[in-house]
Amino acid sequence: MLYYSKGSPTTSFTSEELKKAIFETFEKLGAKKKVLAIPPDFTRFHSRAGEITNIAYQYYGDKLTDVLPALGTHYAMTDNEISEMFGDIPKNLFRVHNWREDVVTLGTVPGEYVKEVSDGMIDYSWPAQVNKLLVEGDFDLIVSPGQVVPHEVIGLANYNKNIFVGTGGSEGINKSHFIGAVYGMERIMGRALNPVRKVLNYASDNFAKDLPILYIQTVLSAGDDGKLHIRGLFIGDDFECFEKAAELSIQVNFKMMDREMKKVVVYLDPHEFKSTWLGNKSVYRTRMAIADGGELIVLAPGLAEFGEDKTIDGLIRKYGYIGSKKVLELTNANEDLQNNLGAAAHLIHGSSEGRFSITYCPGNLTKEEIEGVNFKYADLTEMTKKYDPSKLKDGWNMVDGEEIFYISNPALGLWAYKERFK
Repeated sequence: MLYYSKGSPTTSFTSEELKKAIFETFEKLGAKKKVLAIPPDFTRFHSRAGEITNIAYQYYGDKLTDVLPALGTHYAMTDNEISEMFGDIPKNLFRVHNWREDVVTLGTVPGEYVKEVSDGMIDYSWPAQVNKLLVEGDFDLIVSPGQVVPHEVIGLANYNKNIFVGTGGSEGINKSHFIGAVYGMERIMGRALNPVRKVLNYASDNFAKDLPILYIQTVLSAGDDGKLHIRGLFIGDDFECFEKAAELSIQVNFKMMDREMKKVVVYLDPHEFKSTWLGNKSVYRTRMAIADGGELIVLAPGLAEFGEDKTIDGLIRKYGYIGSKKVLELTNANEDLQNNLGAAAHLIHGSSEGRFSITYCPGNLTKEEIEGVNFKYADLTEMTKKYDPSKLKDGWNMVDGEEIFYISNPALGLWAYKERFK
């Protein structure tokens, strides 16, 4: 059921309007005894999900007994990150999701279905895993806020991804990532329905009907004032809520280019991007717009590691970003990749397949480390001086007589050359 639906490319919700819409929705739901919130973690700080979670706390008070950030494979949030994102919600309400241990399997999507929706490219079954708190906590409401925005693994982020991946287990996360990687990012990004989403929808429809989940979906984009605005708010308990948000996200977050980009400079906020696991959004979100033989330069002052999980970090360092053909060969031959299909998928995602060069300018990794995973290296200080984020504007810029395309936050959009997106 869709409880609230409002949005357009020019809409801009104030904090008061946001609170009013959410409060009115909670009123429609009736009294609740025990509420769980599952917001994204700090890597989705700009989603306004922290503010929405705080609004839920204002409404439900002590009936909001648990907050479970949808970490997926990410690190647990620090106390400072919790305070910055969620305000005055008591820290003793926050739970840490352990994706390797704290999960239960609700059911299994048949391999025949996975094979059907992936055009025969994958034929394994998929376990619908969630954190055991969702099942054992005896909640009569689970609030899942988040931003719908283009995403490399599932086309458009959020909705049931927040549940089955954000609170999912190692097998479910790994296998879902691998489905998307093998099927092809260019066939998935910016598309609401794709093999990965269809698998998750199968799980929602068949195994999660007893979970009282309410999705609160935002769509955001930057305004002429340079600030992020909530363009849409969609609240509901089924696919229609996500579908409407996805339609708006395509309008405001998908940048269709009339010509290809030859040189792209991307800045990664050091508070948000500390690993290439996240920072490679600079690759994912621009790959359909960069010309063959082009160059991607990534200014990454916060970069300190490759994977946010020690095992995955080690696999990235061992194999590097080497293209889909080689990764698939290595996955077939090596047990460590077979046991970590999410890492294998990431290695595919992070390669340009030899089409364009990727140069990382890291704040806390060495030249040897960067080149060891098959990226090019450049000095951060020198490149920041040449491509100064404080002087560049999002979009086309001229720097020393050279035209570049600048992106201040790759997580907020998807760029594609119109002839490549077909």
